Amino acid sequence: MVEVPRNFRLLEELEAGEKGTGSNQNVSVGISGTDDIYLHHWNGTIVGPAGTTFENRILSLEIFCDEDYPNRPPHIKFVSRVNLPCVNADGTVDKTKFHIFKNWERRYTMENCLAELRREMAQPANKKLPQPEEGSKY
Repeated sequence: MVEVPRNFRLLEELEAGEKGTGSNQNVSVGISGTDDIYLHHWNGTIVGPAGTTFENRILSLEIFCDEDYPNRPPHIKFVSRVNLPCVNADGTVDKTKFHIFKNWERRYTMENCLAELRREMAQPANKKLPQPEEGSKY
């Protein structure tokens, strides 16, 4: 099987994000700045799932793809304050507590990560967790 080079893979993810052709319309990713020629810095958005304490919230995230991505997961940090077991006190997604990071596969994308975070929000143990005031940031 041929392995797609990192930058080509990231350009595919950028195109999917810009065109909105991803499989989940409740999450989105985009490049953070036009001068980032190495495609390291990204922004993410998650629309809170209905029937949860996240409902009607639009959550912002920062994503960093180092040179090991997609062989290793990206670094994800919530900008919007959230209360989730897989998110540390500083907003970073804990790689030891977030299942997709613990079982990372090269085929996973940033969109997959955000969709899985959204699924975490809807889990029975998490969907009624008290949340910080809407609009608060790390």
